[in-house]
Amino acid sequence: MQSKDSIKLYLEKRLREENSFWSFEKMSCRNLSDWNLIKYVLLRLDLNDIKYLFQLYPKEKIKEVWLQELVPQGDYLLAMNICFALLYFGARNPRQYVRSMETRMLKKRIRV
Repeated sequence: MQSKDSIKLYLEKRLREENSFWSFEKMSCRNLSDWNLIKYVLLRLDLNDIKYLFQLYPKEKIKEVWLQELVPQGDYLLAMNICFALLYFGARNPRQYVRSMETRMLKKRIRV
């Protein structure tokens, strides 16, 4: 893959192939926002596809989406979040890191 547009199209295609948008109207799945593309790729695709996100977006943006969208889901995504913390975000103690970030994100939501 070379251009950012081709990577983005590839990821959108992979998400459709994985039936990630089964509950969405078909047209609403075209031209996903950057936020939603990152979120759904992290949630639905495998590590081979996730690596392309890091070619499209800065690590900080991917981490922000991960922290706000996936981490607060707690035990439901705990194993996956521990894996992401270790592989992509350099956490020394990934389980502890994920739990502390989960608490932090939930507290932010309550304050709003």
